[in-house]
Amino acid sequence: MKRVFLFLGVLAAAQAPVEYLVAPASETNIRNSEADALVLRDGRVLLAWTDFTAAKGSDWAPAQISARISKDRGDSFGEKFTLQENIGAMNVMEPDLLRLRSGKVLFLFCRKNSEADCAPMVRLSTDDARTFSAPRPMAITPSPSYTGFNHDRAIQVRGGRILMPVFFTADYRVDPHIRSRVYYSDDEGATWLPGETILDLPETKSGAQEPGVVELKDGSILLWVRTEKGKIYKAHSRDRGRTFGPLSPMTVDSPLSPQSIKRHPKTGDLILIWNNTTERRRFPLTAAVSKDDGETWTHIRNLDESPGHTFNYTSIEWLRDRALFTYAIRRDAGWSLKLKAVPLDWFYKP
Repeated sequence: MKRVFLFLGVLAAAQAPVEYLVAPASETNIRNSEADALVLRDGRVLLAWTDFTAAKGSDWAPAQISARISKDRGDSFGEKFTLQENIGAMNVMEPDLLRLRSGKVLFLFCRKNSEADCAPMVRLSTDDARTFSAPRPMAITPSPSYTGFNHDRAIQVRGGRILMPVFFTADYRVDPHIRSRVYYSDDEGATWLPGETILDLPETKSGAQEPGVVELKDGSILLWVRTEKGKIYKAHSRDRGRTFGPLSPMTVDSPLSPQSIKRHPKTGDLILIWNNTTERRRFPLTAAVSKDDGETWTHIRNLDESPGHTFNYTSIEWLRDRALFTYAIRRDAGWSLKLKAVPLDWFYKP
């Protein structure tokens, strides 16, 4: 009987949510944010994030991309190391780690020299993220320009094409109105082509920002953007990201804040993580489920509602028995990187 109780206790612990600050802010490291996680072949988890290396935390402040490795599915992480040193006049940001079907690992990040010169950079690993090729810029248009992307955004669709949604303006200092488009690669990131559709909301001040993409069950692509219109806006592609239809609002409310959408590995439903509010602040952090590929959203429940905080810039990684989230949590002047892991059935519980 004692063994039964012991087993049940271990099972309950394995199913309980896990949450902690994986990279706390400090006076000399005021911001840790924009992370992405990758499950390695041996089951370890590689976590990379934007690590601001000074007492300043603006998007223009010095930053590198740091990383840590977990041997216990995210319950704890080892020592911090530098995954990408700062090669920009300002910083490097937005790590994006994508396991390709070939087994290679694509590593994308943004190199920022100024508000008029930010470029996506590409690296590739053939040894399970132990080493990467030298950084090289993605060919973008216009160039130079302020072209960036969010972390945890690249996807590989059926047929092998890689899609990388980006946002851009020629010079953010004189034109902060943002447009979005998708770049695609059919050779594992060696070369990239711009999609033909530029997505915009010209009647708004901020435009169509921080796009993301997910492949739908019929092979079409759902793209979403953050907007100032109180809604997430979406568009669809029927040609694997080369062109998109017009933007239209989703059914859920959202402030001008980023969202994440990925497909649940067990049920096949879409999972949305966003700030579910009609107010301007980024609180709370909420999850929802779509069984109809983004047309409607149900099973709405808060992932984090810690009082006195705001939440943004989430990543989602699926482990064998849990979903692992990272997000920036802000209180007062500092941004800390928080990790939370929940069982895969958490999204469907009341």
